[in-house]
Amino acid sequence: MRFVDVIVKKREGFELTPEEIGAFVRGYVTGEVPDYQASAWCMATYFRSMTARETTSLTEAMAFSGATLDLHDVAPFIVDKHSSGGVGDKTTLVVGPIAASLGVPVGKMSGRGLSYSGGTLDKLESIPGFNVNLSIQQFKDQLRRVGLVVAGQTPELAPADGKLYALRDVTGTVPSLPLIASSIMSKKIAAGADAIVLDVKVGRGAFMESEAEGLELARLMIQIGTGLGKKMSALIGDMSQPLGMAIGNALEVVEAVEMLQGHGAEDFRRHCIEVAAEMLLIAGAAPTVEAARSQAEAALQDGTAWSKYCEFVIAQGGDPAGLSESGRLPRAPVIEPLIAPASGYLARMDAREVGLTVVELGGGRAKKGDPVDLAVGVVLAEQGKVGMQVRAGEPLLWIHARTAASLEAARARLSNAYALSETPVTRPRLIHQIIR
Repeated sequence: MRFVDVIVKKREGFELTPEEIGAFVRGYVTGEVPDYQASAWCMATYFRSMTARETTSLTEAMAFSGATLDLHDVAPFIVDKHSSGGVGDKTTLVVGPIAASLGVPVGKMSGRGLSYSGGTLDKLESIPGFNVNLSIQQFKDQLRRVGLVVAGQTPELAPADGKLYALRDVTGTVPSLPLIASSIMSKKIAAGADAIVLDVKVGRGAFMESEAEGLELARLMIQIGTGLGKKMSALIGDMSQPLGMAIGNALEVVEAVEMLQGHGAEDFRRHCIEVAAEMLLIAGAAPTVEAARSQAEAALQDGTAWSKYCEFVIAQGGDPAGLSESGRLPRAPVIEPLIAPASGYLARMDAREVGLTVVELGGGRAKKGDPVDLAVGVVLAEQGKVGMQVRAGEPLLWIHARTAASLEAARARLSNAYALSETPVTRPRLIHQIIR
């Protein structure tokens, strides 16, 4: 088989066979398929898409491109959650500790930032000493001891997805439904979870802009998962504006810590409660969704989720002294506000522009392998969410930058991300749908 023939076949819109997809994926892992051919294949897939059968074949090929975990010697039932990506989405840092503190083991393989969407691993690496590079044995040992582990893809687990994940970010092929679905599900299958809660975002700050696209992605992933024997559910959540107040790696860790200590933005809190409730429900740890929500709320209020977070961070090498001291996290040297030019009601805040601005500040990757500035980002002011009343001369947000020049560039770009209204504006729905 010539790999260029596989690229041409997909470019012309024909359905690839499981054998062709499997050979191409194996070739990319072994190095027979170079980055430039894989890039061409990703672009062909982006424009021509894939059938459900092709996407399932791609998922299986990536999941079984290396070792797979069987975690049943650690716990009888493992739950995972995965977000399809969004701006300011630090949900894992809160819902993982909630679920684990309530007796639901959470073993999660996460990824790095893609374009304007931040990555959980980048956020965790802003914690001094935190180690995301665990061996399979370390992954299992921590899951057994702590009940919560979040790690990157090792060379053994789903290596094909690890390579494609980084390549998509720098080739303009991130917003491809089959590539998103297969990437997410291959990691979940390889990591050995029994049940998966999908946190699918829709809106300008997500890869799926419309609710219809989000539903299509969710249903495709559910079809893949159930076909491979996994319990599945999905939330369709809003990403027309950033989730919570912080966008940027260390800044999002600070916000997650505040949430676990009983503070934080209401939209972020409600979203975390809904996701955690689905994890408890799918694991059979709560009889109803109402009971699951109550348990999740209680874990936040009584400090058990915070205790589990501390245990989790320390287990993965994080500095214990830095758990409650945000000053130990990376901090940008230049911090200035973006001032509201007029009074009114905030009608729009373009989450994608906010995310891309953070990338330009250095908080994301422009090309494969780029280092990430963990300190930079944006923190919204109290009046900086859609529907809030804005007063002229007060901050809409705070820009955390490395240099004065990068701050001014960010200020100019963010000024165009806002729109004001003279009349009150309805706040967007936080959760659009839940599919069980």
